Amino acid sequence: MADPVWQKSSYCAQGNSCLHVAAQDSTVHVTESSDPSGAILRTTPAAWAALLRTVKVGTGRG
Repeated sequence: MADPVWQKSSYCAQGNSCLHVAAQDSTVHVTESSDPSGAILRTTPAAWAALLRTVKVGTGRG
């Protein structure tokens, strides 16, 4: 299995507090830019989409 291809959040400014996301084999991988080889959260696309919807509603962007 190949390594995931990481994408940086479009809301990330310069610095070390950004989310990196990768989709691979029906799994969404999430990590932080300050330690990208550290902890990696793995979830389903449906759960990731639900989290994004919840965050958008909470910030008035939904």
